[in-house]
Amino acid sequence: MPTHVALLRGVNVVGNTIVAMSDLRDVLTEMGFTEVRSLLQSGNLVFRTDRRLAGASLERMLESATAKRLARDSPTYIVRSAAEWKALIDANPFPAAAKRDPSHLLVMFLKTPVAAANVKMLRAAIRGRETIEIVGKHLYVIYPDGVGKSKFTHGLIERHLATRATGRNWNTVRKLAALLWQR
Repeated sequence: MPTHVALLRGVNVVGNTIVAMSDLRDVLTEMGFTEVRSLLQSGNLVFRTDRRLAGASLERMLESATAKRLARDSPTYIVRSAAEWKALIDANPFPAAAKRDPSHLLVMFLKTPVAAANVKMLRAAIRGRETIEIVGKHLYVIYPDGVGKSKFTHGLIERHLATRATGRNWNTVRKLAALLWQR
């Protein structure tokens, strides 16, 4: 039975859009997904399903069910299969940063693929010491001075890439990987 990671964008960040992880687990369980687990308080879910659905189909189902059950306007989920999760870890263009300072390496999970012209505009928008690389639907960002102090914001990234996104630091990426393969 395939295992997936679902990342809910923009919840429990600086006190905005508070959502209990137990409520999210309940939504997925009510949808018939199994072994539903959450990590931290920021919309990270791991689950199993025997349904043969692609990421975008799962995303739409989760968004609809979450909006209905929790009365949330336009929730955004980004879903990756276990194989996609392994591939994004293996494709990390910054392995030294992942070992040296994993809390300052973020993966931005992109809702859709982005055009090369958008990536070029995003690179031009960097005003600090951030370093970026895009691999498929993942933007890897090194924030050497921390995310909180950076002008290279989530909003700026979404505007330039013309897609929705949600970010997780490398520590969280690895913890979710452990949940994926835990039985």
